[in-house]
Amino acid sequence: MTDPARELNRLRASIDNLDAVLLHTLAERFKVTEAVGRLKAENDMPPADPAREARQIGRLRQLADESGLDPAFAEKFLNFIVAEVIRHHEQLRGDAVAKRNSETD
Repeated sequence: MTDPARELNRLRASIDNLDAVLLHTLAERFKVTEAVGRLKAENDMPPADPAREARQIGRLRQLADESGLDPAFAEKFLNFIVAEVIRHHEQLRGDAVAKRNSETD
């Protein structure tokens, strides 16, 4: 018979490992989206891309469904991430505009 306390600790250790994977993955994602934001800012492109965001939501809802995860939860999670990315992109755009303005003054 399995000791419940030992099994609980084993399961919690797995959760801790998965949380670490999620955070490291998010950190890598934000490094890439920062590069996208810099590229957009340097080339005067809009911070948001609603058409791409809609495609991504559809794609991730499907992946969530296929993985046994609630698609509505996946959409909320992605919307949270995208909102943060857009906030960063807007900040980078503002910085780029300020830099261009200071170079022309």
